[in-house]
Amino acid sequence: MNLSVFPPAVTRQAFAALNAVVRPLLSTGIGNPPAVGFGAAVVETTGRKSGRPRQVPLLAFRALDRVYVSTVRGDSQWLANLEADGATKIQLAREFLPGQATVCRGLLNVAVVDLRPDTDPS
Repeated sequence: MNLSVFPPAVTRQAFAALNAVVRPLLSTGIGNPPAVGFGAAVVETTGRKSGRPRQVPLLAFRALDRVYVSTVRGDSQWLANLEADGATKIQLAREFLPGQATVCRGLLNVAVVDLRPDTDPS
């Protein structure tokens, strides 16, 4: 469900412009949620068509090793990417932490990211 009163192309352009400003700030750790609380974080997904990494800043609620991110925009590409492949990374305090996301569609489309230690042996 798209709640925007603007055409999708306008909404995408507006969010792209906003993200270009917000993402660099979040990469410094400014605005990230504390161990328990609200803030914003950069979520990295894998493009379901391109296979390339995609990063988007999102409002988030963190509860220790679980981070909830949400959108009212049902056409959000990051959400569709997480539905296709739940493996993700989320940037908190200047570093990307690996996680596994579960998507729950509804009025507030929510992705729940369970953080886990990096198991990559390299």
